[in-house]
Amino acid sequence: MIRLGFVSAVLGDLSADEVVKFAAEAGYSCVELMCWPSGKADRRYAGVTHLDVTNLDESEIKRIKELLHKNNVSVSGLGYYPNPLHPDREKSDFFISHLKKVIDAAARMEIGIVNTFIGADPAKHDDDNFNRFLEVWPPIIRYAEERHIKIGIENCPMHFTKDEWPAGNNLAHSPYLWRKMFEAIPSPNFGLNLDPSHMVWQMMDYIKPVYEFREKIFHVHIKDAMINWEGINERGIFTAPNKIHTPKLPGLGDINWGKFFSALYESGYDGPACVEVEDRAFEGSLENRKASLLQSRNYLRQYITL
Repeated sequence: MIRLGFVSAVLGDLSADEVVKFAAEAGYSCVELMCWPSGKADRRYAGVTHLDVTNLDESEIKRIKELLHKNNVSVSGLGYYPNPLHPDREKSDFFISHLKKVIDAAARMEIGIVNTFIGADPAKHDDDNFNRFLEVWPPIIRYAEERHIKIGIENCPMHFTKDEWPAGNNLAHSPYLWRKMFEAIPSPNFGLNLDPSHMVWQMMDYIKPVYEFREKIFHVHIKDAMINWEGINERGIFTAPNKIHTPKLPGLGDINWGKFFSALYESGYDGPACVEVEDRAFEGSLENRKASLLQSRNYLRQYITL
């Protein structure tokens, strides 16, 4: 059955131990642990390190496993969402190197999934970015295959502001591109971390792909989105995406969650579904962010048996 979890980035000011204990107390069965390298974040909810994969030794692995077992909480996947196709090759190389460390950590901890982005050069067209994808990604997937780790690619375009035109910072933003990528790398270890909210603000069908890509959905993010129709009517669809949509907690936006979960169940999905909080109405304090996870849990009880 589907397991309810949350993405740990929203509790970035808590330790991993505190995150796991909160998950248990709040009735969540799993957590996607963030694995960013230490340093300044370049965007909201990035830069969170709940598992330090660079300094992970056997004693820490044992301690974390005991913590998870004691609290009856599992790790749905390890998360690291950089831009492996960044136009600055030095940055790209760093992101790929750290991603491999995350894959190694997942293997050592017996966690089967690593979630990330494909990346993109925002100044280039999708076709040009796809050529770079063909250069960069086959070796990464082979690296994951050798360690029996699945790679779940989130479908956020990472295109929010006016300086990210035309491609955004993540190539894997549409079914058309997913098909091309999976045809180019026909690996059972290469799939999706599906977030329906990103399809809503692109004016796309978020139900049909659940059926078409049922074999490729390894992990699911639960985040809602509210379309700002006044903004669309005023600015049109070619404006910066932040002007025409707002991320929301599940149930507070435009997604029909009944239809989405019905599609997941009918397609045979039985993996994790992790709440990803990016709703600014619940930012401002740790208590507000904890409350956002409790509210999301309460709403999702109608679709997932906790």
